[in-house]
Amino acid sequence: MNRSGGMPLREEASHMNRILHILVCLLLTCLLPLHSQAARKSQTAFTSQSSATRRPLAVLNDIKHWSTPDYTRVSIELDQDVVWEAHELGKGGNGKQGRIFIDIKRSRLAMGIKNITIGDGLLKGVRVAQYRPEVVRVVLDTQNIKSYKVFPLSTPARLVIDVRGERPTEISRMEQTLSTPPAPTAEPGRSEVAAVTKRTKSPRKVSHSKIRRIVLDPGHGGHDPGAVGAGGTQEKDVVLAIGLKLRELLREELGLNVVMTRTSDVFIPLEERTAIANKVNADLFLSIHANAAPNHAASGIETYYLSLAKTEKAARLAAKENGTTLEKVSVLQAILFDLMANYKLNDSAHLANDVQKALHKKIHGLHADVRNLGVKQGPFYVLVGATMPSILVETAFVSNVEEEARLKDPAYQEATAEGILEGVRAYISSLK
Repeated sequence: MNRSGGMPLREEASHMNRILHILVCLLLTCLLPLHSQAARKSQTAFTSQSSATRRPLAVLNDIKHWSTPDYTRVSIELDQDVVWEAHELGKGGNGKQGRIFIDIKRSRLAMGIKNITIGDGLLKGVRVAQYRPEVVRVVLDTQNIKSYKVFPLSTPARLVIDVRGERPTEISRMEQTLSTPPAPTAEPGRSEVAAVTKRTKSPRKVSHSKIRRIVLDPGHGGHDPGAVGAGGTQEKDVVLAIGLKLRELLREELGLNVVMTRTSDVFIPLEERTAIANKVNADLFLSIHANAAPNHAASGIETYYLSLAKTEKAARLAAKENGTTLEKVSVLQAILFDLMANYKLNDSAHLANDVQKALHKKIHGLHADVRNLGVKQGPFYVLVGATMPSILVETAFVSNVEEEARLKDPAYQEATAEGILEGVRAYISSLK
């Protein structure tokens, strides 16, 4: 016993050690679940990273290009979406060659991919190589370019590069391109490009000298059905029927030279559609579609021209027609902001107004309940790069049961074609 009558010092020290041991055990008991949870998070992150690493490399399957009077377009075709970086080393000119090189991450070259020669005054050619084991490098050898843009497309995945600049006029080359028939294996729709010089029937009214050639673009096609109605009606089928009827009307009534991007059920990439229009020096470009919405009561007619989407609805519709996501529409919006000066927005808005007004008037004569949804703006890939007034017409909602039935009716298709015809006629008349 100590003088105070308390516990001996040795026993007191032993008691304190027991208390300290208990406290340490309690502390460890509390910390162990946190340690275990942290370990699980680390393992999850590692597993996710390992899974990404094991994902097969994207395959670069092909490279295509289109030379138009105002720009050159290159399409890099892949089997899945990719991450890339683009760099520029000079713009070329004064005897010097510039370069644009694009490094595509986690990718490899398919067998047989070769460099291509272009030589159109903007691009000398495109070279491609396996730069590193998991990086493909695509090099564009440039001449006299002012700017370039790269944007992604999906379904199928590809990167599109538009190169703009100054080059000598190549009239002889353009005429040769237009008069040369495609190979027998070419897609049927493309045979129209070879037929642009073919004489049409005698028109009732000769078209205005400023508008001689128009490109009609029935949306979707092939493996891409577009929107599908509850009754199984596919957008690609009804818009092709409307487009073919409209072609005959434009030829017979206005004497226009009409080029179709497709005349049968084939798939034409979005980036190729406006490239066709530019290649044949079209004066107008009309893309024909059928609308769709989650709300099956939605109905009516609306017409778009290329610009930034002002509403979420317009952005969602652009995502549907582009076959992509809202996120990628946002990427296109940023690109369009820099490109706006290159497009004839006022002329496109004028054309859209005339077509929308005439089409609604025509259909309203048959169906008094048809809604006029007006003219709107949206970032549609199919209109990017068009150097002429260009619009996208949403003829009706295939997602609406009543309008789906109308779209399947040949009489309604004919009326729709006649309405668009009257819109084009009004636009041409206004130019005089």
